[in-house]
Amino acid sequence: MAWEAGSGHLHYSVPEEAKHGTFVGRIAQDLGLELEELVPRLFRVASKDHEDLLEVNLQNGILFVNSRIDREELCGRSAECSIHLEVIVDRPLQVFHVEVEVRDINDNPPVFPVKEQRVLIYESRLPDSLFPLEGASDADVGSNSILNYKLSSSEYFALNTKTNSDENKQIGLVIRKSLDREDAPEHNLLLIATDGGKPELTGSVQLLVTVLDVNDNAPSFERSEYEVKVFENSDKGTTVVRLNASDRDEGTNGAISYSFNSLVPPMVTDQFSLGANTGEITIQGNLDFEQVSLYKLRIDATDKGHPPMAGHCTVLVKVLDENDNVPQIAVTSLSLPVREDAQFGTVIALISVSDRDSGANGQVTCSLTPQVPFKLMSTFKNYYSLVLDSALDRESISEYDLVVTARDGGSPSLWATASLLVEVADVNDNAPLFAQPEYTVFVKENNPPGCHIFTVSAHDADAQENARVLYSLVERRVGERALSSYVSVQAESGKVYALQPLDHEELELLQFQVRARDAGVPPLDSNVTLQVFVLDENDNAPALLGPWQQGASTAVSELVSRSIGVGHVVAKVRAVDADSGYNAWLSYELLMAAGVARSPFRVGLYTGEISTTRALDESDAPRQGLLVLVKDHGEPALTATATILVSLVESSQASKVSSLASVGVAGQEVVLMDVNMYLIIAICAVSSLLVLTLLLYTALRCAAPPTKGVCVSVKPTLVSSSAVGSWSYSQQRRQRVCSGEVPSKTDLIAFSPSLPPCPVGVDIGDSHDLNEDHCARVSLNFHNYCLICFILNL
Repeated sequence: MAWEAGSGHLHYSVPEEAKHGTFVGRIAQDLGLELEELVPRLFRVASKDHEDLLEVNLQNGILFVNSRIDREELCGRSAECSIHLEVIVDRPLQVFHVEVEVRDINDNPPVFPVKEQRVLIYESRLPDSLFPLEGASDADVGSNSILNYKLSSSEYFALNTKTNSDENKQIGLVIRKSLDREDAPEHNLLLIATDGGKPELTGSVQLLVTVLDVNDNAPSFERSEYEVKVFENSDKGTTVVRLNASDRDEGTNGAISYSFNSLVPPMVTDQFSLGANTGEITIQGNLDFEQVSLYKLRIDATDKGHPPMAGHCTVLVKVLDENDNVPQIAVTSLSLPVREDAQFGTVIALISVSDRDSGANGQVTCSLTPQVPFKLMSTFKNYYSLVLDSALDRESISEYDLVVTARDGGSPSLWATASLLVEVADVNDNAPLFAQPEYTVFVKENNPPGCHIFTVSAHDADAQENARVLYSLVERRVGERALSSYVSVQAESGKVYALQPLDHEELELLQFQVRARDAGVPPLDSNVTLQVFVLDENDNAPALLGPWQQGASTAVSELVSRSIGVGHVVAKVRAVDADSGYNAWLSYELLMAAGVARSPFRVGLYTGEISTTRALDESDAPRQGLLVLVKDHGEPALTATATILVSLVESSQASKVSSLASVGVAGQEVVLMDVNMYLIIAICAVSSLLVLTLLLYTALRCAAPPTKGVCVSVKPTLVSSSAVGSWSYSQQRRQRVCSGEVPSKTDLIAFSPSLPPCPVGVDIGDSHDLNEDHCARVSLNFHNYCLICFILNL
C-alpha cells in the first residue's frame, strides 16, 4: 500500500477469490484516524456497485474481504482491475479515496469454443498447406492467459502457431506429407491448450480431419488478416471493406462465393453483412464503442468446384469512439439545511461525475451556477465537494436553486445538469422592529378599568421560534406608584390595557415603553415609546371662590348706596373649574326671582361682575337677593350658584361704614407692608443665588455643544379674567415651558380682578364683611408679588 504523491489516494491490492476475512490493510491507521473516533464520527465505506465486497472492522480499523471477489466477473479481460472506495467520516465531514487492486490468479482453464472441430482437406493439397484452427480462450489476464498449444502425434499433420498484431496466437494445421484419401479418409487428432499460470491449467478439443477428393486449388486472399477502422454510430449500409479472393482454377472451380465462417458468433453477424458475390462487408446494426470496441470476422471464400475449396482470412474491425454519451452526475451526502451563520468552507454535498466515452470525449469538467455563495472543489479525479464560499443571510435569500453542469471535452461537447436545492436554516440575528419609534395615544379620562387603549406590533425578520414576539412593559415609577398599576400589555397580542380609570386632572400625560422580545436563543429585543394623553371630560363642576368656598348655601351681604350711577360694580362672583378647555370656560347668568318685574342689577356674562343697569330710586326694595348661576361649556354643562344679599342705604350711612373700614384697612396694611418687606428680602436672596446659578450654567453651555432645547414642567395656578371670558386651569395641570437656542422672550401678564369699592357701614363683626374688607389688602399683596416676579424675569 502507498499514498500516491499529492493526490491523497490510498492504494491496496488483494488477490481474487480471497477467503472471507482476508486482511487487506489497516485503513484507519493509514488514513491517520484514531480507532476511538471511528464510531463517533460515523466512519463508513461506500463503493459504487460493489458495496458488499469489502468491509472495515470498526474495532481495529482493518479493511478485510467480505464476500467472494471474481476478477473476471468484475472487470472482464481488462488489464487493470480495481475497486474504488469512498471513506466518509463526519464531524467534520471528510472524504478519502481508496483503490483496491484485484490481482488475477490462474483460476480459469483454457476453453475452446466447440468440443469438436471439423477440418475438410482436399487430398490435392500440397505439403506445408495451412488450415486455420479456432484457438482457445482464457478468462484470466497477463501470464495466466498466455496459451501454448500441443497437437497429438501424427505423421501427416503438424501444428503451426503465429502471434497476431493483437498479441493473440493464431494456430493452424499444417500438412507434413501428401494425403491419400484411399489410405486414410479421416484423421482424429487432439489439440491441447496450456496456459502460463502456476499451476498450469489445460483444455483440449477433438480435431476431425476429413480428406476430400477432386478440386486441387482453393481460393486465396491477398492477405490473411485485414484491419479496418470505423466510427461508432455509423449509418446502416456503410461499407466497411471489400474483400477480393482469387482461384487459379477455371470455370466453376474458379467461381468464388464469400461467407462468414461457421465459428463466427451471432453478435458479429447481427452487426455486419457480407455480400456473397462481391465480398463487400457492410454495417447492418448499431455499433457502440462502449459495448464492443473490436470485432473479429472470419471470412471464407469458397469455389464451386467438386468438391469445393475454400480460402480463409480474418478481418479485424476496430470501432472508433464518438462523443455520444452525456456525462452523468451523482449527488451524495447532502448536509441540509445550511445554517446562515455557517463558516466558510463548510461542505454541503459530495458530487461525482462520469462519462462512458473515452479519451477527450470522456474528460469531464464540472461548473456551478454563477453568483451564488457556494463553489465546487475538486477532491479526486471526477469527485467534487460543494462548499460554502461566502456569507449567507436567510432574511435576504432563504434558499438557493443550484445547477451543477458537467461538460465533456468532445467536439461538439455534451453536457448534463443536476439541480440542487439548498435551504438556509435561520439563526436569531434580527431583533423585533416596530414600525415607528414612538406612538401617541389619546384616551378619555374616566375610562372603564381594563379597557383596550392601543395595540403595539413588532415584526421580526427571522423565522419560526426566532420570529415569535412577546411583549412586556418596561417597568418604572410614575410618581409614587408603579407603571404596572396603570397599564398592562398582553404578551402575545401586544394589546395595551388601562387597569384603572385615568384622571386628566391628576395625570395628563403617561409616557412609558413597551419591550418586544423574540423567542430565539439568545433572545433579542427592542423598545417602543407610548405617549398616552388623557383627554379631559367635563367631570368637575365650577367651584366658587371667596366667601362662597364655605358652602354653596352661603349668602354674601353687600351695602350699596342709593346714589350710585348706572354701570357701577357692586360685587363680583369668582369661580374656577378644575377641567380644561371648553369644559373650564365659565359664564355667569343672573336668575330672576319669581314676581320680580325688572331688577336694577345685571351680571357680566364672562366677568361675573354685578353692576347696576339704572339709577336706584325709592321704589326699589331696600333689601334684594341676587342668585347668580355659574355654568361651564362642557357637554353636558355643569353649574354652581352664588347668593348675594344687596342692602340699599343712604349716602351718609355708606360714608360712615367706609370710614370705619378704612381705619381697619390702614392698620392691617401696615402689618402687610412689614410682611412684604421680609418677603422682598428673602426673594432677593434667592434671586441672587438664581443669578449666580444662571451665570454658571451659561458658562457651561458655552463650553458644551448646543442642544435643541430644555423643557421643564411647572404647575401654575392662573385665573384669567377679561372681557371675553374666564378660563380656569386645574392645580394639577402640567404646563411645559421650553427654552431654546433662540433669544428668549419673557412676557409677564398679571390680570387684576376688578374689585368693587368697599362699601360704607360694614358690620365689623360680620365675618363675611371682613372678607370683603380684606380685598384691597389681598390686591395690594398680589400686585407686590407680581412686581417682584417681573423684576426677577427682567
